[in-house]
Amino acid sequence: MDVLQTKRLNLRFYETSDADFILRLLNEPSFHRNIGDRKVRTTEDAVNYINLRLAPSYSNNGYGLYMVEKLDGTPIGMCGLVKRDPNDDPDVGFAFIPETWQQGYAFEAASAVVDYARNILKIKRILGITIPDNIASIKTLQKLGLQYLKNDVAKETNEAICVYELLL
Repeated sequence: MDVLQTKRLNLRFYETSDADFILRLLNEPSFHRNIGDRKVRTTEDAVNYINLRLAPSYSNNGYGLYMVEKLDGTPIGMCGLVKRDPNDDPDVGFAFIPETWQQGYAFEAASAVVDYARNILKIKRILGITIPDNIASIKTLQKLGLQYLKNDVAKETNEAICVYELLL
């Protein structure tokens, strides 16, 4: 199901037919370094990831991480809102395949997601969470208007993180 469209991109729900792309994206060295290893190693693992991790958020929360495609249908990344415990507010998340970096896709997709959160979902506050040395993500969060809130430790990994916020 299509959720959002921008000048160059379409954002839609993930489907099991996207498993090969998920397998590739989640195994990019940059994804492991900046987001974490989701232990998705096979197409079957990717189908399970879509069915058990991505799809439930759409019905449970009314939002989630979306497939980001160019308008011609070429998959290039993921972007959306993630509800993580113990936070009450969702965080905006994004990841793109390396050959699409520095072309404005993350900002374009995340801007659409923030507008959607504000105008359609009526969310009042969005977080942004990243590791301290992920400078590209920090710059994107700041360009979106998020402000530094605090340093913290990720519950799942015990890794240092920076938390940003945007009041909508």
